[in-house]
Amino acid sequence: MPDAAEASVETRASWTIAFATTTMLALAAGAPLTVVIGLVPIAEDLGTGRSLPSLATSLAYLGTGVGGVMCGLLASRFGQRAVAMLGGFAILLGLGLASLGEAWSLLVGIGLGVGLFGNGALFAPMVAYASLWFDRRRGTALALVSSGQYIAGFVWPFVFERAIAWVGWQWTMLGYGIFASAVVVTLGALVIRPAPAPAPVPVGGYGGVRASAGRRVLGMRPNVALAVIASASFLCCIPMAMPAAHLVAFCGDLGIAASRGAAMLSVLLLCAFLARQFWGWLSDRIGGLWTVMFGSLAQVVGMLGFLATQDEAGLFFVSAAYGLGFGGIIPAYVLAVRGLFPALEAAWRVPVLLFVSLSGMAAGAWLAGFIYDRVGFYAAAWWVGIAVNLVQLVIIAELLRRQRRERA
Repeated sequence: MPDAAEASVETRASWTIAFATTTMLALAAGAPLTVVIGLVPIAEDLGTGRSLPSLATSLAYLGTGVGGVMCGLLASRFGQRAVAMLGGFAILLGLGLASLGEAWSLLVGIGLGVGLFGNGALFAPMVAYASLWFDRRRGTALALVSSGQYIAGFVWPFVFERAIAWVGWQWTMLGYGIFASAVVVTLGALVIRPAPAPAPVPVGGYGGVRASAGRRVLGMRPNVALAVIASASFLCCIPMAMPAAHLVAFCGDLGIAASRGAAMLSVLLLCAFLARQFWGWLSDRIGGLWTVMFGSLAQVVGMLGFLATQDEAGLFFVSAAYGLGFGGIIPAYVLAVRGLFPALEAAWRVPVLLFVSLSGMAAGAWLAGFIYDRVGFYAAAWWVGIAVNLVQLVIIAELLRRQRRERA
């Protein structure tokens, strides 16, 4: 019988897939950032409060989640290449529609084009697809692939802020849609191919029990276990989305220039990208659930930091610290699910998990804008996010208790 190394599915092609996927996700994740960076001028041009563009951002998250489940099923039937190319075309159509400058076109373009059929075809299905190319260093690979949104957050805010100031948010959306679509479709056509079959001998893993179809997971029926893990991801993603979606507007309220706010968001997401690589390395050693616990604790501390300071230098420091803390949470959830459930179920379990996670992001982005419109400041939203995060920590602590009991 071959040993673990001989049975591994990892090759040089695995890393080619990982880097191509990361590039595609970085471009796809840039599309909703056009709304985040242009939140204030969009609200002014449309004559609405900040809750409308915040709702568009929420619809992008929600659409990405729903589309991930739907497009994951399409990928299993028509192949990941066709679905990825669909996502590239949808981003162009979505941003083109949003750029028409009407309230309905913004919501439909961002929600359906950018979210449901754009990022929905690219984020969850591509993360699940990339995970099938790895077994020995799956946590590290997932950290890299899922960092596409953070690369986008580092690269695009400054570009979009300058472009919006120069040509306006509508032309910025349209131009970015053309660029992103061209690259995503080209990479999808040239690089994406069928994933290798799972290794016959399991490599690595956590929990002390090999994943097999039908067995109980952490003492629960498999679908119940997935529901509990997904509910925890929903709760931790509510506060995660709040600073990311509203940092530029928050800085504007404090008298900090939009360009500085965009730079602050870039710092936050650059630190999240760098930290995610560390969290991925760590999760390969301690497991997904423990990584979620430590990352969530760090996220709570970061949220408290936004309450503790309102000067520019302090907020740059807090943004960096916040990014270092929460960066590894989402891939750690994916790693936990991949370790607890059979590989053949990844095509639908991972998209379902990420659908619930992105629903939490959608709820957090909208909730912060809703609270702001009601009370006129963001501190109340930060406190709500902290409270929700604490509930999530209780759930993760119970899952870890069950994991320890299963190992015993």
